[in-house]
Amino acid sequence: MRPVLTLCLAEVLTMLGVFAFPALLPTFSAQWGLTATQAGWIAGIHFAGYAIAVPVLTASTDRIDAKRIYMIGALLAALSCMGFALLPGGFWTGLALRLMGGAGLAGTYMPGLRALVDRTGGPRQTAWISWYTASFSLGTSASFLAVGAVAELWGWRVAYGLSGLAALAALGLVGLGLNRVTPAQAPAIPGALLDFRPVFANRAVMGYVLAYFAHTWELFALRSWQVAFLTFALAGAAPQPSAWASPTAIATWSALAAMAASIWGGGLASRGQRARTCAVAGAASAVMALALGFLAPLPYPWLVAAILLYSALVQVDSAALTTGAVLIAEPGRRGATIAVHSLIGFTGGFLGPLAFGLVLDIAGPDRTLAWGLAFACVGLVAGLGPLILWTRRHILATKHD
Repeated sequence: MRPVLTLCLAEVLTMLGVFAFPALLPTFSAQWGLTATQAGWIAGIHFAGYAIAVPVLTASTDRIDAKRIYMIGALLAALSCMGFALLPGGFWTGLALRLMGGAGLAGTYMPGLRALVDRTGGPRQTAWISWYTASFSLGTSASFLAVGAVAELWGWRVAYGLSGLAALAALGLVGLGLNRVTPAQAPAIPGALLDFRPVFANRAVMGYVLAYFAHTWELFALRSWQVAFLTFALAGAAPQPSAWASPTAIATWSALAAMAASIWGGGLASRGQRARTCAVAGAASAVMALALGFLAPLPYPWLVAAILLYSALVQVDSAALTTGAVLIAEPGRRGATIAVHSLIGFTGGFLGPLAFGLVLDIAGPDRTLAWGLAFACVGLVAGLGPLILWTRRHILATKHD
Protein backbone atom coordinates (compact mmCIF):
# COMPACT_ATOMS: atom_id res chain seq x y z
CA MET A 1 0.00 0.00 0.00
CA ARG A 2 2.85 2.39 0.75
CA PRO A 3 4.28 2.28 -2.80
CA VAL A 4 0.80 2.96 -4.20
CA LEU A 5 0.26 6.04 -2.04
CA THR A 6 3.80 7.28 -2.68
CA LEU A 7 3.49 7.00 -6.45
CA CYS A 8 -0.02 8.47 -6.59
CA LEU A 9 1.06 11.51 -4.57
CA ALA A 10 4.24 11.92 -6.61
CA GLU A 11 2.20 11.73 -9.81
CA VAL A 12 -0.03 14.57 -8.65
CA LEU A 13 2.99 16.70 -7.75
CA THR A 14 4.74 16.19 -11.10
CA MET A 15 1.49 16.94 -12.94
CA LEU A 16 1.14 20.52 -11.66
CA GLY A 17 3.15 21.94 -14.55
CA VAL A 18 1.69 19.71 -17.26
CA PHE A 19 -1.52 21.69 -17.75
CA ALA A 20 -0.24 25.06 -16.62
CA PHE A 21 -0.11 26.34 -20.20
CA PRO A 22 -3.64 25.17 -21.13
CA ALA A 23 -4.92 26.63 -17.84
CA LEU A 24 -3.51 30.03 -18.83
CA LEU A 25 -3.89 29.72 -22.60
CA PRO A 26 -5.98 32.90 -23.02
CA THR A 27 -3.35 34.83 -21.04
CA PHE A 28 -0.44 33.49 -23.08
CA SER A 29 -2.30 34.03 -26.36
CA ALA A 30 -2.79 37.70 -25.46
CA GLN A 31 0.66 38.39 -23.96
CA TRP A 32 2.67 36.47 -26.56
CA GLY A 33 0.45 37.29 -29.55
CA LEU A 34 -0.17 33.63 -30.42
CA THR A 35 -2.43 32.37 -33.19
CA ALA A 36 -4.67 29.40 -32.41
CA THR A 37 -2.29 27.17 -34.38
CA GLN A 38 0.73 28.40 -32.39
CA ALA A 39 -1.17 27.86 -29.15
CA GLY A 40 -2.03 24.36 -30.35
CA TRP A 41 1.65 23.70 -31.06
CA ILE A 42 2.73 24.73 -27.57
CA ALA A 43 -0.10 22.81 -25.93
CA GLY A 44 0.50 19.69 -27.99
CA ILE A 45 4.31 19.68 -28.15
CA HIS A 46 4.36 18.56 -24.52
CA PHE A 47 2.94 15.23 -25.62
CA ALA A 48 5.26 15.06 -28.63
CA GLY A 49 8.14 15.31 -26.16
CA TYR A 50 6.51 12.52 -24.24
CA ALA A 51 6.17 10.35 -27.35
CA ILE A 52 9.80 10.95 -28.35
CA ALA A 53 11.25 10.07 -24.94
CA VAL A 54 8.90 7.34 -23.76
CA PRO A 55 10.20 4.41 -25.87
CA VAL A 56 13.67 4.55 -24.35
CA LEU A 57 12.66 5.56 -20.84
CA THR A 58 9.83 3.08 -20.44
CA ALA A 59 11.46 0.16 -22.25
CA SER A 60 14.47 0.66 -19.97
CA THR A 61 12.30 -0.40 -17.04
CA ASP A 62 12.56 -3.99 -18.31
CA ARG A 63 16.24 -3.82 -17.37
CA ILE A 64 16.67 -1.27 -14.57
CA ASP A 65 14.54 -0.18 -11.64
CA ALA A 66 11.78 2.19 -12.77
CA LYS A 67 12.44 4.27 -9.65
CA ARG A 68 15.63 5.62 -11.21
CA ILE A 69 13.85 6.56 -14.44
CA TYR A 70 11.14 8.30 -12.44
CA MET A 71 13.62 10.51 -10.62
CA ILE A 72 15.18 11.62 -13.92
CA GLY A 73 11.73 12.46 -15.27
CA ALA A 74 10.81 14.49 -12.19
CA LEU A 75 14.02 16.51 -12.58
CA LEU A 76 13.22 17.29 -16.23
CA ALA A 77 9.70 18.36 -15.24
CA ALA A 78 11.13 20.69 -12.61
CA LEU A 79 13.61 22.25 -15.05
CA SER A 80 10.85 22.85 -17.59
CA CYS A 81 8.69 24.69 -15.07
CA MET A 82 11.60 26.72 -13.75
CA GLY A 83 12.43 27.73 -17.31
CA PHE A 84 8.96 29.20 -17.73
CA ALA A 85 9.36 31.02 -14.44
CA LEU A 86 12.77 32.53 -15.19
CA LEU A 87 13.37 32.80 -18.95
CA PRO A 88 11.98 35.41 -21.39
CA GLY A 89 8.66 34.29 -22.84
CA GLY A 90 7.59 33.73 -26.43
CA PHE A 91 6.51 31.06 -28.89
CA TRP A 92 9.89 29.37 -29.35
CA THR A 93 10.80 29.47 -25.66
CA GLY A 94 7.43 28.01 -24.73
CA LEU A 95 7.77 25.34 -27.40
CA ALA A 96 11.21 24.22 -26.18
CA LEU A 97 10.26 24.18 -22.51
CA ARG A 98 7.03 22.30 -23.11
CA LEU A 99 8.98 19.75 -25.17
CA MET A 100 11.31 19.25 -22.19
CA GLY A 101 8.36 18.95 -19.87
CA GLY A 102 6.91 16.23 -22.07
CA ALA A 103 10.13 14.25 -21.75
CA GLY A 104 9.80 14.68 -18.00
CA LEU A 105 6.27 13.28 -18.11
CA ALA A 106 7.60 10.33 -20.13
CA GLY A 107 9.99 9.62 -17.29
CA THR A 108 7.32 9.73 -14.60
CA TYR A 109 3.89 8.57 -15.76
CA MET A 110 4.41 5.12 -17.29
CA PRO A 111 7.67 4.38 -15.42
CA GLY A 112 5.66 5.18 -12.31
CA LEU A 113 3.12 2.59 -13.40
CA ARG A 114 5.93 0.06 -13.89
CA ALA A 115 7.34 0.94 -10.46
CA LEU A 116 3.92 0.25 -8.97
CA VAL A 117 3.48 -3.05 -10.83
CA ASP A 118 6.93 -4.22 -9.71
CA ARG A 119 6.05 -3.46 -6.07
CA THR A 120 2.52 -4.84 -5.87
CA GLY A 121 0.72 -8.05 -6.74
CA GLY A 122 -2.31 -10.16 -6.00
CA PRO A 123 -5.96 -9.57 -6.83
CA ARG A 124 -5.84 -5.90 -5.81
CA GLN A 125 -3.20 -5.02 -8.39
CA THR A 126 -5.71 -4.07 -11.09
CA ALA A 127 -7.38 -1.73 -8.60
CA TRP A 128 -4.02 -0.13 -7.77
CA ILE A 129 -3.34 0.39 -11.48
CA SER A 130 -6.71 2.10 -11.87
CA TRP A 131 -6.01 4.34 -8.87
CA TYR A 132 -2.61 5.28 -10.26
CA THR A 133 -3.89 6.10 -13.74
CA ALA A 134 -6.73 8.06 -12.14
CA SER A 135 -4.10 10.12 -10.29
CA PHE A 136 -3.30 11.60 -13.70
CA SER A 137 -6.73 13.25 -13.63
CA LEU A 138 -6.29 14.29 -10.01
CA GLY A 139 -2.99 15.91 -10.97
CA THR A 140 -4.72 17.57 -13.91
CA SER A 141 -7.35 19.08 -11.64
CA ALA A 142 -4.67 20.21 -9.20
CA SER A 143 -2.77 21.79 -12.09
CA PHE A 144 -5.75 23.82 -13.29
CA LEU A 145 -6.77 24.79 -9.75
CA ALA A 146 -3.37 25.66 -8.31
CA VAL A 147 -1.93 27.33 -11.39
CA GLY A 148 -5.09 29.33 -12.00
CA ALA A 149 -5.32 30.52 -8.39
CA VAL A 150 -1.63 31.37 -8.00
CA ALA A 151 -1.46 33.11 -11.38
CA GLU A 152 -4.42 35.29 -10.47
CA LEU A 153 -2.72 36.36 -7.23
CA TRP A 154 0.96 36.60 -8.17
CA GLY A 155 1.25 36.01 -11.91
CA TRP A 156 1.99 33.05 -14.14
CA ARG A 157 5.74 33.01 -13.51
CA VAL A 158 5.21 32.38 -9.79
CA ALA A 159 2.69 29.67 -10.66
CA TYR A 160 5.28 27.93 -12.81
CA GLY A 161 7.97 28.33 -10.16
CA LEU A 162 5.81 26.60 -7.56
CA SER A 163 5.04 23.84 -10.05
CA GLY A 164 8.77 23.29 -10.45
CA LEU A 165 9.21 23.01 -6.69
CA ALA A 166 6.39 20.46 -6.58
CA ALA A 167 8.21 18.30 -9.14
CA LEU A 168 11.36 18.46 -7.03
CA ALA A 169 9.31 17.37 -4.02
CA ALA A 170 8.09 14.37 -6.03
CA LEU A 171 11.68 13.48 -6.87
CA GLY A 172 12.55 13.39 -3.17
CA LEU A 173 9.38 11.50 -2.27
CA VAL A 174 10.10 8.68 -4.72
CA GLY A 175 13.79 8.63 -3.90
CA LEU A 176 13.13 8.18 -0.20
CA GLY A 177 9.79 6.39 -0.24
CA LEU A 178 10.37 3.47 -2.64
CA ASN A 179 12.59 0.50 -2.00
CA ARG A 180 14.93 -0.70 -4.73
CA VAL A 181 13.81 -3.64 -6.86
CA THR A 182 15.17 -5.57 -9.81
CA PRO A 183 12.65 -5.90 -12.66
CA ALA A 184 11.27 -9.40 -12.24
CA GLN A 185 11.19 -10.19 -15.95
CA ALA A 186 14.47 -8.51 -16.93
CA PRO A 187 16.40 -11.62 -17.97
CA ALA A 188 13.40 -13.49 -19.39
CA ILE A 189 13.62 -12.41 -23.03
CA PRO A 190 16.89 -11.19 -24.52
CA GLY A 191 16.97 -8.74 -27.39
CA ALA A 192 17.55 -5.15 -28.36
CA LEU A 193 16.12 -2.58 -25.97
CA LEU A 194 14.04 -0.86 -28.64
CA ASP A 195 12.98 -3.96 -30.57
CA PHE A 196 9.22 -3.45 -30.42
CA ARG A 197 8.34 -5.86 -33.24
CA PRO A 198 6.92 -8.52 -30.90
CA VAL A 199 4.63 -5.91 -29.37
CA PHE A 200 3.44 -4.69 -32.77
CA ALA A 201 2.78 -8.32 -33.74
CA ASN A 202 0.52 -8.83 -30.72
CA ARG A 203 -2.90 -8.03 -32.21
CA ALA A 204 -4.69 -8.07 -28.88
CA VAL A 205 -2.29 -5.58 -27.30
CA MET A 206 -2.36 -3.37 -30.38
CA GLY A 207 -6.15 -3.22 -30.20
CA TYR A 208 -5.86 -1.45 -26.87
CA VAL A 209 -2.90 0.64 -28.06
CA LEU A 210 -4.65 1.99 -31.16
CA ALA A 211 -7.81 2.69 -29.18
CA TYR A 212 -5.63 4.58 -26.70
CA PHE A 213 -4.37 6.78 -29.56
CA ALA A 214 -7.95 7.82 -30.31
CA HIS A 215 -8.60 8.32 -26.60
CA THR A 216 -5.61 10.59 -25.99
CA TRP A 217 -6.35 12.61 -29.16
CA GLU A 218 -9.73 13.39 -27.64
CA LEU A 219 -8.59 13.75 -24.03
CA PHE A 220 -5.75 16.20 -24.60
CA ALA A 221 -7.62 18.23 -27.19
CA LEU A 222 -10.28 18.76 -24.53
CA ARG A 223 -7.80 19.44 -21.72
CA SER A 224 -5.79 21.86 -23.86
CA TRP A 225 -8.71 23.90 -25.18
CA GLN A 226 -11.54 23.74 -22.64
CA VAL A 227 -10.48 26.90 -20.76
CA ALA A 228 -10.23 28.82 -24.03
CA PHE A 229 -13.59 27.40 -25.16
CA LEU A 230 -15.34 28.47 -21.97
CA THR A 231 -13.64 31.88 -22.16
CA PHE A 232 -15.00 32.25 -25.70
CA ALA A 233 -18.48 31.27 -24.54
CA LEU A 234 -18.34 33.88 -21.76
CA ALA A 235 -17.13 36.73 -23.98
CA GLY A 236 -19.31 39.75 -23.36
CA ALA A 237 -21.47 37.95 -20.81
CA ALA A 238 -22.77 39.91 -17.85
CA PRO A 239 -22.44 39.26 -15.04
CA GLN A 240 -19.30 37.14 -15.13
CA PRO A 241 -19.39 33.91 -13.07
CA SER A 242 -17.89 33.64 -9.60
CA ALA A 243 -14.35 32.37 -9.11
CA TRP A 244 -15.68 28.87 -8.43
CA ALA A 245 -17.36 28.81 -11.85
CA SER A 246 -14.61 30.49 -13.86
CA PRO A 247 -13.24 28.61 -16.89
CA THR A 248 -10.15 27.52 -14.95
CA ALA A 249 -12.26 26.33 -12.02
CA ILE A 250 -14.56 24.38 -14.34
CA ALA A 251 -11.48 22.71 -15.84
CA THR A 252 -10.59 21.66 -12.30
CA TRP A 253 -14.01 20.18 -11.60
CA SER A 254 -14.07 18.45 -14.98
CA ALA A 255 -10.75 16.76 -14.22
CA LEU A 256 -12.14 15.54 -10.88
CA ALA A 257 -15.22 14.19 -12.65
CA ALA A 258 -12.87 12.49 -15.09
CA MET A 259 -10.89 10.91 -12.25
CA ALA A 260 -14.03 9.43 -10.71
CA ALA A 261 -15.15 8.18 -14.12
CA SER A 262 -11.77 6.57 -14.76
CA ILE A 263 -11.85 4.67 -11.46
CA TRP A 264 -15.45 3.60 -12.06
CA GLY A 265 -14.69 2.51 -15.62
CA GLY A 266 -11.62 0.59 -14.53
CA GLY A 267 -13.63 -1.25 -11.89
CA LEU A 268 -16.41 -2.02 -14.36
CA ALA A 269 -13.94 -3.36 -16.92
CA SER A 270 -12.20 -5.56 -14.34
CA ARG A 271 -15.44 -7.52 -13.88
CA GLY A 272 -15.29 -8.72 -17.48
CA GLN A 273 -15.97 -7.51 -21.03
CA ARG A 274 -13.13 -4.98 -20.86
CA ALA A 275 -13.08 -4.32 -24.62
CA ARG A 276 -16.85 -3.85 -24.75
CA THR A 277 -16.76 -1.41 -21.82
CA CYS A 278 -14.06 0.64 -23.54
CA ALA A 279 -15.88 0.59 -26.89
CA VAL A 280 -19.21 1.75 -25.47
CA ALA A 281 -17.58 4.54 -23.45
CA GLY A 282 -15.49 5.67 -26.41
CA ALA A 283 -18.48 5.74 -28.73
CA ALA A 284 -20.52 7.79 -26.25
CA SER A 285 -17.82 10.44 -25.83
CA ALA A 286 -17.19 10.61 -29.59
CA VAL A 287 -20.87 11.26 -30.30
CA MET A 288 -20.99 14.01 -27.69
CA ALA A 289 -17.85 15.65 -29.14
CA LEU A 290 -19.62 16.03 -32.48
CA ALA A 291 -22.12 18.40 -30.85
CA LEU A 292 -20.23 20.02 -27.97
CA GLY A 293 -18.64 22.95 -29.78
CA PHE A 294 -21.96 24.07 -31.22
CA LEU A 295 -23.34 24.45 -27.67
CA ALA A 296 -21.30 27.60 -26.93
CA PRO A 297 -24.37 29.91 -27.16
CA LEU A 298 -26.16 27.96 -24.40
CA PRO A 299 -26.62 29.58 -20.98
CA TYR A 300 -23.33 29.17 -19.13
CA PRO A 301 -24.64 26.73 -16.46
CA TRP A 302 -25.95 24.41 -19.18
CA LEU A 303 -22.65 24.56 -21.05
CA VAL A 304 -20.76 23.78 -17.85
CA ALA A 305 -22.99 20.76 -17.26
CA ALA A 306 -22.23 19.55 -20.80
CA ILE A 307 -18.47 19.99 -20.27
CA LEU A 308 -18.58 18.04 -17.00
CA LEU A 309 -20.56 15.20 -18.57
CA TYR A 310 -18.28 15.08 -21.59
CA SER A 311 -15.14 15.07 -19.41
CA ALA A 312 -16.47 12.09 -17.51
CA LEU A 313 -17.38 10.18 -20.67
CA VAL A 314 -13.95 10.79 -22.19
CA GLN A 315 -12.22 9.30 -19.17
CA VAL A 316 -14.35 6.21 -18.53
CA ASP A 317 -12.12 3.99 -20.70
CA SER A 318 -8.75 5.55 -19.80
CA ALA A 319 -7.65 3.25 -16.99
CA ALA A 320 -9.35 0.26 -18.63
CA LEU A 321 -7.39 0.66 -21.88
CA THR A 322 -4.04 1.00 -20.13
CA THR A 323 -4.73 -1.85 -17.72
CA GLY A 324 -5.83 -4.08 -20.58
CA ALA A 325 -2.60 -3.50 -22.50
CA VAL A 326 -0.47 -4.14 -19.41
CA LEU A 327 -2.25 -7.30 -18.30
CA ILE A 328 -2.15 -9.09 -21.66
CA ALA A 329 1.46 -8.13 -22.41
CA GLU A 330 3.88 -11.01 -22.99
CA PRO A 331 5.99 -11.94 -19.95
CA GLY A 332 9.27 -10.09 -20.17
CA ARG A 333 7.88 -7.43 -22.52
CA ARG A 334 5.77 -5.46 -20.09
CA GLY A 335 8.03 -2.41 -20.23
CA ALA A 336 8.23 -2.56 -24.03
CA THR A 337 4.44 -2.90 -24.22
CA ILE A 338 3.94 0.14 -21.98
CA ALA A 339 6.44 2.02 -24.16
CA VAL A 340 4.54 1.27 -27.38
CA HIS A 341 1.24 2.02 -25.66
CA SER A 342 2.56 5.41 -24.55
CA LEU A 343 4.40 6.23 -27.78
CA ILE A 344 1.40 5.71 -30.02
CA GLY A 345 -1.13 6.95 -27.50
CA PHE A 346 0.59 10.21 -26.71
CA THR A 347 1.26 10.88 -30.37
CA GLY A 348 -2.49 11.33 -30.43
CA GLY A 349 -2.10 13.63 -27.44
CA PHE A 350 0.21 15.83 -29.52
CA LEU A 351 -1.83 15.80 -32.72
CA GLY A 352 -5.24 16.37 -31.10
CA PRO A 353 -4.57 19.85 -29.64
CA LEU A 354 -2.66 20.87 -32.77
CA ALA A 355 -5.45 19.79 -35.13
CA PHE A 356 -7.95 21.60 -32.92
CA GLY A 357 -5.98 24.85 -33.23
CA LEU A 358 -5.60 24.45 -36.99
CA VAL A 359 -9.35 24.04 -37.45
CA LEU A 360 -9.97 27.10 -35.28
CA ASP A 361 -7.60 29.25 -37.34
CA ILE A 362 -9.09 28.05 -40.64
CA ALA A 363 -12.70 28.58 -39.56
CA GLY A 364 -12.13 31.69 -37.43
CA PRO A 365 -11.69 31.34 -33.63
CA ASP A 366 -14.28 34.04 -32.87
CA ARG A 367 -17.15 32.02 -34.38
CA THR A 368 -19.25 29.28 -32.79
CA LEU A 369 -19.02 27.36 -36.06
CA ALA A 370 -15.24 27.14 -35.70
CA TRP A 371 -15.48 25.66 -32.21
CA GLY A 372 -18.15 23.26 -33.38
CA LEU A 373 -15.97 22.05 -36.25
CA ALA A 374 -12.91 21.75 -34.00
CA PHE A 375 -14.74 19.54 -31.51
CA ALA A 376 -16.27 17.57 -34.39
CA CYS A 377 -12.74 16.84 -35.63
CA VAL A 378 -11.99 15.50 -32.16
CA GLY A 379 -15.08 13.31 -32.22
CA LEU A 380 -14.36 11.81 -35.64
CA VAL A 381 -10.93 10.57 -34.56
CA ALA A 382 -12.20 9.48 -31.14
CA GLY A 383 -14.77 7.31 -32.89
CA LEU A 384 -11.99 5.22 -34.42
CA GLY A 385 -11.17 3.74 -31.01
CA PRO A 386 -14.45 1.86 -30.53
CA LEU A 387 -14.30 0.74 -34.17
CA ILE A 388 -10.83 -0.77 -33.67
CA LEU A 389 -11.92 -2.60 -30.52
CA TRP A 390 -15.01 -3.95 -32.30
CA THR A 391 -12.95 -5.32 -35.20
CA ARG A 392 -10.68 -7.16 -32.72
CA ARG A 393 -13.39 -8.22 -30.31
CA HIS A 394 -12.92 -11.95 -30.91
CA ILE A 395 -9.19 -12.03 -30.21
CA LEU A 396 -9.63 -9.77 -27.18
CA ALA A 397 -12.36 -12.06 -25.86
CA THR A 398 -9.87 -14.94 -25.71
CA LYS A 399 -7.53 -13.01 -23.41
CA HIS A 400 -8.00 -13.30 -19.65
CA ASP A 401 -7.43 -9.59 -18.93
